[in-house]
Amino acid sequence: MNYKNLIFDLDGTLWDSRATIIKIWNDVLSKHQLIQQELKPEDMNQYMGLLAHDILKDMLPGISDLQIQELLSEVVTRENEVLGVQGGILYPGVEETLKSLTHTHNLFIVSNCQNGYIESFLEYYQFENLFADFESHGRTQKHKAENIQLLMERNGLSIENSVYIGDTQTDYDSAASNNLPFIFCEYGFGKLIHQLETKISVFSDLKKYI
Repeated sequence: MNYKNLIFDLDGTLWDSRATIIKIWNDVLSKHQLIQQELKPEDMNQYMGLLAHDILKDMLPGISDLQIQELLSEVVTRENEVLGVQGGILYPGVEETLKSLTHTHNLFIVSNCQNGYIESFLEYYQFENLFADFESHGRTQKHKAENIQLLMERNGLSIENSVYIGDTQTDYDSAASNNLPFIFCEYGFGKLIHQLETKISVFSDLKKYI
């Protein structure tokens, strides 16, 4: 396999931001008296990679769309501010591998996160120069599959030499809908319905498939 363009998911693939963002979610939800017991980082595992709107719908059944928008506005603003200062936890080998790959490959990010989230990641780790482009649901209001297509069209990427790398079934489905090969990060938050041969247990193993 010879992939020139590597398109990454973010949460569960490049970093784990749960310890940072869980404090924000607890503060906001407690202030609005919407939870009786504080959330733990592991409580977010099932939600990582999903749209924030859908997370709140599942977490707080019966909540109105108006209240969701109010909560999201507060959560998103604080997350972007805090993540830019405190960051998250990079998975082992991510920094070294990305810095090596950027000399031989074109790197991209497509995530279901809010606008400003990827920017906070790049700013905190000073990775701005490693990635050629990125796209998020928060910026386009489109689903991941559409954002992958948008990024590929914008950068003139071909299916033949591109691959999507992620950790959830949504990531796999989004890649498949664009006829893209997929590499599964089994150390992340998700599980796949089907077993794949192209999977990595540590990030540095990525080099085996590209």
